[in-house]
Order: sequence, then structure tokens, then C-alpha cells
Amino acid sequence: MANRIDSLFVRLREAERKALVTYIVAGDRSLEATVPAMHQLVQSGADIIELGVPFSDPSAEGPVIQRGHERALANGASLRKILGMVAEFRRDDSETPVVLMGYVNPIERMGYEAFADAAREAGVDGMLTVDLPAEESASFARQLSEREMRNIFLLTPTTDDARARSIVDAASGFVYYVSLKGVTGAGHLDLESVSTNLNRFREMTELPICVGFGIKDGASARAVSEGGDGAVVGSLLVDAMGAAETDQAALEKIGALVAEIRQALDG
Repeated sequence: MANRIDSLFVRLREAERKALVTYIVAGDRSLEATVPAMHQLVQSGADIIELGVPFSDPSAEGPVIQRGHERALANGASLRKILGMVAEFRRDDSETPVVLMGYVNPIERMGYEAFADAAREAGVDGMLTVDLPAEESASFARQLSEREMRNIFLLTPTTDDARARSIVDAASGFVYYVSLKGVTGAGHLDLESVSTNLNRFREMTELPICVGFGIKDGASARAVSEGGDGAVVGSLLVDAMGAAETDQAALEKIGALVAEIRQALDG
């Protein structure tokens, strides 16, 4: 079976549309809320679901997503349970790409090969392992590639040309450009810097580039995606999940946020 991420970006480019990548933490609010939230994201206009795998020391995350990790861990979320969530999601959705975003420690504890087998069986399409450098990823990348899963990496405003080339050479599926210096949910978008760096990285790879960090609404999503292939929205959704008083209220809130961003991207 062709990888869903690759197929999606072919369709989007043919339609001249931007990808909307939505991030939530698996197990946040409750274990039971995750799969309904995934379906809600798709129904509201998400193209790719990025599921955060909660970790006790999420070093790249700002306070909003850190709290999401803490809530999910308190709820008993684990890597194996999250793979079960993906499998449950796949019973009703065989099309939407699912990417797991997390840290290498839980994967190493399971073992690269065992994890890759389980992830493929569950219906995972790609991995973004925040603390696994491209230079150290060959063994894991091979396990993913043999199972038609993609290995996604981050580029940042401070990534120099030599390192960027090594990262995009190791990457597959798409590249996630972090539009801000700092952690998730931080700071103020510098659209000129985003444009300059997207142009720089475009010369190095034909992979789609999606832009995340600092997206607060439809207008900012549209602005950062102008020179890229899509927008990644995370802290906004995790904050909404955490602030809602019930699981149902959380679904309604993230649905409204995603629908507004989808409309802006398509507008």
C-alpha cells in the first residue's frame, strides 16, 4: 500500500491546496476522548493528524503542550495504548495520514523493530521523533522505510545550510519547519524570516514543507503557509482540550478552531 502521506501531498498539489496538520496529545482530557477527537479533526478539515506521544520530559514543548503531556500521563497513556487508539481510528478512517510525534526513549524501550511492526500494524504513516538527530537515525529510519512509514524531521530558523542538507537527506514524507526560535506556543511570528528560510530550504529538497509553532488562528496559518505546503496547528488545540469542561465541549471547540483555519487556508 502506498504511504498515505505521499498520496495526500500529491492530491493537494494537484488541487493547489495547503495541508492542515493538526496536533493533539494522545490521552489528553481522557483516554476515551482521543479517537473521537481524531475523527472530529478530520471532519472539521484536518488533512493529517499528528498524535503527541506523552513523555515525562518533553524538552521541545512549551507550557501548554507540557500540561497536555502531564494530563495524558496522569490518565495512563502509554505508547502501546496509543497504537491501540490509531488502530481503533483506522476502523472508520482508512485515508487520513496519522503521524506520531514524540521522543525516542519509549520507542527504544520497545525496540525499533518491534515498534515499527506494531506501528505499521496499527496504521501509523510516519514518525517525528523530536530528540533523534538525523545523524543517529539510520537504524530507525531503515525499520520505518521497510514498512512504508515516513521519517519526518524538524528544521528551525537557526539550522545552517550544511545541517539542513543532512536533515532533508534523511527525511521522508514531509519536513516540519519550526517558524520560531524557542518552544511550542512561543513568541511572535516573523513572516519575513519564515519566507526567507522556506526559500532557502526549498532549494535543498522536493519534499513538502509544513510550517508550525506560533499559529494562533486562520490568518496566521494562511500567512505562514504562503511559501510552504501546509500549516501545523498544535498548542491552540491542546489548550482548547485542556480548558474545556467536558470531553464533548473539547470536541466542539477543536472542531470550530480547525474549521476556521481550514476556511482561511482554502480562502
